[in-house]
Amino acid sequence: MATAYRSGWHFIDLATALPHSGDSLMVTVFGEPVVVTRDEDEDVRAYRCLRKPRGAPQPVRCAIRYGMIFVNLDQRDHRLAEPDVSDVRTISATPRSA
Repeated sequence: MATAYRSGWHFIDLATALPHSGDSLMVTVFGEPVVVTRDEDEDVRAYRCLRKPRGAPQPVRCAIRYGMIFVNLDQRDHRLAEPDVSDVRTISATPRSA
């Protein structure tokens, strides 16, 4: 049943929870640890923490809408429209639940 809900956007916290660059949150979404952080450019980014040894954090789609932080864990939705872009940026999109 959890697989059906993974494909949508999920509320994490308010954007005010990460007021300064370098601030981060550690949350669990459907049993997966996710780190949400604000980088030096004031962009909010999210990463899935892999439990495998030497596994690098995997970027997760992240959006801020109406002052709220949402993440999407679905691998199909995670692919970018432009495959040659290697850097994942904060995407401003309307969550499906809004």
